[in-house]
Parts: sequence; C-alpha cells; structure tokens
Amino acid sequence: MFQAFPKVFLGSVFALTAALSFAQHANTNATVKYPSAFAISQPLSELPIDEMGIGERGKEAPRPRPVPLGSRAGAVPAAAVDSVLQQEVMPFVSATKGAAFDGIAAKNFAPSDANLAVGPNHIVQTVNVRLAVYSKSGALLSGPTNLTTLFGPLGGNCKAGASDPVVNYDRLADRWVISDIGMSTNMTTFSECVAVSKTNNPAGAYTLYAYSFGTNLNDYPKLSVWPTTSNSAYLATYNIFQQALFFAGADICGFDRTKMLAGNATAKQICVKTPTSEGGYLPSDLDGPTPPADGTPGLFLTWQDNNPGQLRLRKLKLNFTAGTASLSAATNIPVANSNFACGNGGTCVPQKGTAELLDSLGDRLMYRMAYRKSSDHERVVVNHAVGSGGHVAVRWYEIWDPSGAVTVHEQGTFAPDATYRWMASVAMDKLNDIAIGYSASSSTIHPAIRFTGRVPTDPLGTLETESSILEGSGSQLPTLSRWGDYSALQVDPSDDCTFWYTNQYQKVNGTFDWSSHIGSFKFSRCP
Repeated sequence: MFQAFPKVFLGSVFALTAALSFAQHANTNATVKYPSAFAISQPLSELPIDEMGIGERGKEAPRPRPVPLGSRAGAVPAAAVDSVLQQEVMPFVSATKGAAFDGIAAKNFAPSDANLAVGPNHIVQTVNVRLAVYSKSGALLSGPTNLTTLFGPLGGNCKAGASDPVVNYDRLADRWVISDIGMSTNMTTFSECVAVSKTNNPAGAYTLYAYSFGTNLNDYPKLSVWPTTSNSAYLATYNIFQQALFFAGADICGFDRTKMLAGNATAKQICVKTPTSEGGYLPSDLDGPTPPADGTPGLFLTWQDNNPGQLRLRKLKLNFTAGTASLSAATNIPVANSNFACGNGGTCVPQKGTAELLDSLGDRLMYRMAYRKSSDHERVVVNHAVGSGGHVAVRWYEIWDPSGAVTVHEQGTFAPDATYRWMASVAMDKLNDIAIGYSASSSTIHPAIRFTGRVPTDPLGTLETESSILEGSGSQLPTLSRWGDYSALQVDPSDDCTFWYTNQYQKVNGTFDWSSHIGSFKFSRCP
C-alpha cells in the first residue's frame, strides 16, 4: 500500500541519467531538460478505481522545513506593528453560495494537498495521492484514481510514488494539466511528472512526461498556466534541497506549453536557480480570457521578509526554440510589517476538544498567485498566514502591473476575532472582486472551511464579514499536526464570476481520516 512520503525539502542539483538530455547555458545560467520518459495514458475513466484503504495504517508526513528567506534564516525579530490590520467591521460578504459537495476522502495519509481546477463542464480535484473528475453538481464522473496509476506508463519514479499534486485548467487551450512529484520507493531519486489531456475531456487520455531531478527532490512544486503567444509556458517552482539535507535555492522553471499541447515528446523544461537565500516562490497563473501580452516574462513572487515587510519579484524570460532563459534581478516590494504565524511559521492552531495543534505553514506564500489582465491594469493577488494578537490571520495583497512599474494597490490583515484563519487561497473575478477561502479553527470550534471577499467600492485593504462553506464536526487527534499544505480557489471560466474552493475538514474526531469539500459562491453584482 502507499503511505505518504516525508514532505521535507530535499534535492538540488540536476543529476544526469542515461535517459536524460542535459544542457547548461553559461550565458543565462539556465538548465534545459528533455523528458526522461514519455507515454500516452489510457482514458482516465478506464483506469482502476482506488478505493479507500480500509485497515491500512496511516503515516504522518513530516512538515516541510522552513524556507530560509531573509530574516527568517536567523533569529525571529521583535514583534512588528501591523499597520494594515483591518479595523473596520464590514457588511456580510455580498456573495451567494452555490453548489457544495464532498470531494476525495483520505486514504490513511496526511496532509491532504487538496487542489482543484474548473472547466466549462467539469471539476478535477487532486489530493495526496489521488484524483477524481466531478460534474458541477457534484456527480462523480471518474475515479478516484491513484496518481501512480495515471502516470504508471512512464515507469520509474512516476510509477513508484507520488506527492504534492497540482491540477490546472488551461482555458485558452481547453485542456487539463496535472502534475506531481514522482519518487522511488526508497526515496533516493525524484522526478516531476506532468500529464496534459489530449482533448477537453478530463476523463479521457493524457500525454505523459517525466523530468528527472536525479537524487534531489523537487519539493513543494507549484504549476501555473502562462499562455503568451510565443514561448507560452506552464510555469513551475520548486524548493530544492540537496541530497535530502541541504537547501540549495529555488528552481524557477517553464515547460514548453506549445509542444506539450501537441503531444511532442521533446518538450523542454528550462529552469534557472535562485540564490540559496531565496525560496518559496509562486508562479503567475492566468485567470480570465485575456492572455498576458506577448513577450511578458513569467512572474514569480515570494514573501522575503516580515520585519521589515517585503515581497520579492523575479521575471523569467524563456526561449524554447533556442533553449535559453534569463532570470531578472530581484525586485523588492515593500509591504506592511507582520509577525510570524505560530512564532516561527510552525504549529500552533488549536482545535475544539483536543490539545493537538495544527501546522500553519506560515513561512511562505500560499497557492495561488492569481493573475488577471484587465483593460486598465495587470493585477495579481497572493496571501500568506501571519501572527496577529496571539492567533493566526490571513495577510493578502493586490499588486498592480507586476510586469512593469509594480505597485502594491492594497493589502490587509484579516483578523476579525480570536479565531485562527490560515491555509488560504485567493482569486479575482472579471469585475475585479477579490475572494479568499481558508481554514478556520479555535479551541471552541472544529476546523471549518470559510470565505470572505471584497468589491472594488469597499475601502482599500478591507474584506467583508466572512461566510461559512462548511463547519467541521470533528478535530484531528494526536499525534497528527499536518493540515492542508495548500488549498485552491479557482474562477469558473463559464461565467468568470463563480468561485470554486476546496479544502479539508474532519467529519469526526480522528487521524488520517480527513475529508475534502468543494464549494462555490459568487458576488451578487457579477452577472
């Protein structure tokens, strides 16, 4: 049976294998890889169903090692004054809830890695280590399928083990992209496994790619869609630890989207490594129907320092024909100071009825970095967890023109009461309404799934009073602190208004028996 592999950050240097083509471009410091394996899957709907592992023994995956960013590599600074802590009590969030249904449940491992993508007629959800296809009313159309079964035709690491899945819907191509880490059974070699649907049917066949990372794990990967006219890419980021021990910087990467959509076996992955003082980057991920202007480099953000507050932006210029890439110098973006969640970004979130505390992952930006090109501005929104008044809150940012004269249009810390809020994801609709979904918990409530948001006429830096998607009826018991690792909020391409959110919760008190939930809502002013 499959048990969750340790989610420590491992691996750094790309190892050569007999199956791997490798090139180093000294002028750009870019590493170019070709697939180490290539295959076509059976239709997803024809693959075996992976039922819950009744009677199997669960295993807790160790929480990721902190990303050594800025002052976080040293002593924790003194408490900071949060100048953007929201003081106003806003009206109840002006959104109407829609469909709500449970997604994939636990298979005796943790954390959930709950993630989803939305197309015109389908929702694809991935968790650690399975995926399923649903209708928008919640009907199960395919799966759950083990990710190792989907990627099995590639052999090697992609057949042996899986972790950290991400699913994307490529709106402009009307296709689906699924990725995860592949790893050998003894966790000594690692790969990135990528599946691109051959049609717009997510339950159909996929073109499969494996990219070797040798003896180094490409941990906490995040994938995004960046469909510029030329050199269009699936962007990716990885935190790299060498030989399972030593942090060696982040890999900032792009896959050749054009060739992947064509099912071409020579689709390149090009990466540039950051200094070892940087990690935890997110790639820009397109929302809406308007692509970035041709020539716009891939955008990558990380939370670099909390006191003084600072985001860091880098831009990746790709040329897949030439096999080159260049990474811009870092642009430091001043933001309001903040305090670490849980003291050092670790474990402190309380739950009702148990002394077991949950992990905050408060040392990094949380998935996604949602990008939207409007008539007047480019915009991105991101978030992370911060400490606020002895509990944990969501800090969020709206950033304008990130590929040009970048500015922070607004930012805020949402902490309306003593409830802990964390594991958030943020996105925008076509009217630039902002929505945020997250986990909420305290010593008096079980972990819940909630959301809030704002419309452009609200005062800058404020969110409206939250609403509940689902209130949990159980807590996670000792000795399991892992929670989520990430969640996902996406916008429905059918109307560019409806938000879909997925996260985990507990139906009853227990361990390794979490459930996942999928809920939708949209702002009343969005037609």
